[in-house]
Amino acid sequence: MNSPETGSSLRANRLRIVDTLLESTPRLIANINAYQDPWKKKKIDTIALLLRGALEAESKVGLKLNIEEKNLSILLQNLPALRNPTISHLSMEGWVAVETIIDESVVREIIPQLKDAHAEGIIEYPLNKVVY
Repeated sequence: MNSPETGSSLRANRLRIVDTLLESTPRLIANINAYQDPWKKKKIDTIALLLRGALEAESKVGLKLNIEEKNLSILLQNLPALRNPTISHLSMEGWVAVETIIDESVVREIIPQLKDAHAEGIIEYPLNKVVY
């Protein structure tokens, strides 16, 4: 019961976990004959891709922020990213928006560092899927 929704629901209803009856993990099982049919194989592979993306997203969050271009190089030295952050120019000259995907476990440490690097409008948001 590690999902944030479960914890929120428990607290909202003044409930608590008494015991764990079962822990499970998702499995995708396909009929071998169905998997040999090209059309069905494509559908099964698509479902597998989306499931892997949803599982990968559980441990990641998206992060958006604005920063002056003069401070960007310092920010990028310490900003983790899946690959490289996306950087877009804002309508206000001299400012950029930075967007990245990071491990949820480091976000609490990173946000104060971003603020120290003069980032503004910092937004953390959950992800539904991360597909590599």
